[in-house]
Amino acid sequence: MDKYRQRGRNKKLLFFLNLIVLNYKMKKLFFLIILITLFSCDTAEDYHKQGLLNCELGNYKEAINNFNKAIDINPDFANAYYLRGHAATLLKNYNEAIDDFNKAIELNPSEVIFYIGKGNAKFTLENYYGAIAEYAKAIELDPVYARAYKERGDSKAKLKDFDGAIDDFNKAIELNSDYTNAYHARGISKNNLNNYHEAITDFNKAVELNPNYAEAYYYRANSKKKLGKAFLSDYNKAIELNPNYVDAYYYRGSLKDSLKDYYGAIADFAKAIELNPDFANAYFCRGNSKAKLKDFNGAIDDFTRAIELKPDHTDAYYYRGNSKKELGKLYCSDYDKSCQLGRQMSCEQYRINCRNLDL
Repeated sequence: MDKYRQRGRNKKLLFFLNLIVLNYKMKKLFFLIILITLFSCDTAEDYHKQGLLNCELGNYKEAINNFNKAIDINPDFANAYYLRGHAATLLKNYNEAIDDFNKAIELNPSEVIFYIGKGNAKFTLENYYGAIAEYAKAIELDPVYARAYKERGDSKAKLKDFDGAIDDFNKAIELNSDYTNAYHARGISKNNLNNYHEAITDFNKAVELNPNYAEAYYYRANSKKKLGKAFLSDYNKAIELNPNYVDAYYYRGSLKDSLKDYYGAIADFAKAIELNPDFANAYFCRGNSKAKLKDFNGAIDDFTRAIELKPDHTDAYYYRGNSKKELGKLYCSDYDKSCQLGRQMSCEQYRINCRNLDL
């Protein structure tokens, strides 16, 4: 019986060796599948290893089952709780993840990565103060852990403490001079403090370190725009690298509209809407571009959709009123609604055009 088992194992191993003719990614994927096939789980460590492999393959539910079994065998297996929490995070079960991170910390309070995992889950739940506390604990345990400073900086930025965020990003970069994401994050905080020149310098560094960093091109374009510099090429590059970059299409469309390339603007707004059908401002801006091409019916349709998605969109009411007026349709109710929402020009237009009308 042992001889036949060995033959079976040998055949599986031979099959694995033949996989070297495949490309790297496929080799890695099949390697992990073969490892899982060959695994015989008897101990907590065996289930732990199989859970790791399933995480690598993206089989997070199966990974959680593996970690459950590891914990059943060894209830004090801190890393199994941590990894189960990690898998739960990837499945967006953040409160369950926090419970697991808490248990891991209870069993091993000196493990830095446990606090990082818990901080990340709190960050995603928008508990930024709570996240900061977790990252601070990680820093207390390991004062030279660059990632902990970067993550804490992200939380501070969410709370609009941009100066505090920059201090943390500075420290992360001091500890790791090639920390691409830290340069990018610092650039965003500097941009938010209207320090556009230094923001661009950080985005330049991020792009130097990672020429395929779509978001760095996008944010660099935003900073260049504030300084009146040419920035269309950065939006183009961001979209080239990420064809599903909604905001890049939207802002490139806005730029094209300002350059009187209304057809190009409409195409970009349409793409933004295709990617995010609930993007009220994209409908509004596309409506504006259509109105400039005298397509007032198309403009009214877009303004109406913007209002459906955002009923307090005061500009959409005003510009829909303008398009209706161009077509000789009833328009005063739109001016009136826009005025009620606080747009002073709408109040003026209503006073001039509609005061003596019951429209």
